[in-house]
Amino acid sequence: MRVAVLDYGIGNLRSAQKAFEHVGADARLTADLGDIAAADAVVLPGVGAFGACMDALRSCELDQVALDVIAEGRPFIGICVGMQMLYTASEESADAKGLGVFDRGIHMLPGTVKRPQMQWNRLAPTVNDHPMFRGLDDPWVYFVHSYAADPGEEVIATCDYGEAVAAAVALNNVWATQFHPEKSATTGMTILRNFLTWANGK
Repeated sequence: MRVAVLDYGIGNLRSAQKAFEHVGADARLTADLGDIAAADAVVLPGVGAFGACMDALRSCELDQVALDVIAEGRPFIGICVGMQMLYTASEESADAKGLGVFDRGIHMLPGTVKRPQMQWNRLAPTVNDHPMFRGLDDPWVYFVHSYAADPGEEVIATCDYGEAVAAAVALNNVWATQFHPEKSATTGMTILRNFLTWANGK
């Protein structure tokens, strides 16, 4: 599987590339339009602030590229802030516009819990037969975030952190995780392998 990890010059994007290489993909960290067009699947990682990530993505002219990939029906996965960027907006950066794949916003985690959530937490799938969770039993994954997606039909797993937090979403050819699969040991690698298996069958 050829996997393009979108390189928009912010954060440790190479960790996502290395994780996909670890599970057997030909993964390239790239902003090259030819590489992205030739990829079987595309990854949008993200760390840091929503607004800064969106600004960087647009500066590299990769925002429309990401939307085009999704519109084409090619497998696409967002990770951490890369998941949040798929939404319309975020309380973190009031003036920043997201990609709008999901017509909802991102809200701050409740004040009753420590922010950021920087810990392992248990996934509670809301769609038990989704291919993301194939081979997993009582999965625990690693989170680093202070904001979370508003609830919607695309949510396929939550975690308990002061509220039911959207932990993973999927709709059509798009998957996304609020947690970091690349930091989630065997469970995270299983999820990435599941993504590749699912993408290979599309």
